[in-house]
Amino acid sequence: MKWSKQAWDKAKPIYEKILEQPFIRGLIDGTLDNEKFMFYIQQDALYLAEYGKVLTGLASKLSRPEHIEAFIHFAGDSIAVEKALHESFVSKISSTSKPVPSPGCLLYTSFLLRQLANAPVEVIAAAVLPCFWIYKEVGDYILEHQTMGGNPYQKWINTYGGEEFEQSVKTAISICDELADRCTSEQQQAMTDAYVMCSRMEWIFWDSAWRLEKWPV
Repeated sequence: MKWSKQAWDKAKPIYEKILEQPFIRGLIDGTLDNEKFMFYIQQDALYLAEYGKVLTGLASKLSRPEHIEAFIHFAGDSIAVEKALHESFVSKISSTSKPVPSPGCLLYTSFLLRQLANAPVEVIAAAVLPCFWIYKEVGDYILEHQTMGGNPYQKWINTYGGEEFEQSVKTAISICDELADRCTSEQQQAMTDAYVMCSRMEWIFWDSAWRLEKWPV
């Protein structure tokens, strides 16, 4: 069994919990409060700015040229998405103060940056994978179950349907499997632990948006 299959099976209960979240249900039927959606978009832009740095750092640690090229491309994509979010949504938010990461957003990005600084390359790759894989699976679920006609989030939902993103996910999974094939069972377990932890972070990120999470002090 490939490492990716084992990792997905391990984290699948977390993915299923994400699908049950009221934020996801609100996207599907179009009833999500706009304030919560805009909070999510704003935090996502902040997250992607840091995620792109992690992807670039990971590329510098890989050895195979095609792997390096793939993650440099992924990093460029994250920057492009962040720019598009700003142009389409974030710039329209009326606020005089500069947005700051929510506790959930900061937890996620800090964990990824810590992996980049301290973990072996295969663990870093496993840590960044949920943002690809779970995001795609959630997006496919939303596309399949969405309320058609009059959904105010239709334009954003449609971004899930791109073949290019699907291919990027497959490439990221394949690279992780290649790295895992050269690892010991203990190293593969460390990869799985990082994958599961970042799957939890994905749940936290959606939940944070639903609760409009703020710093308590």
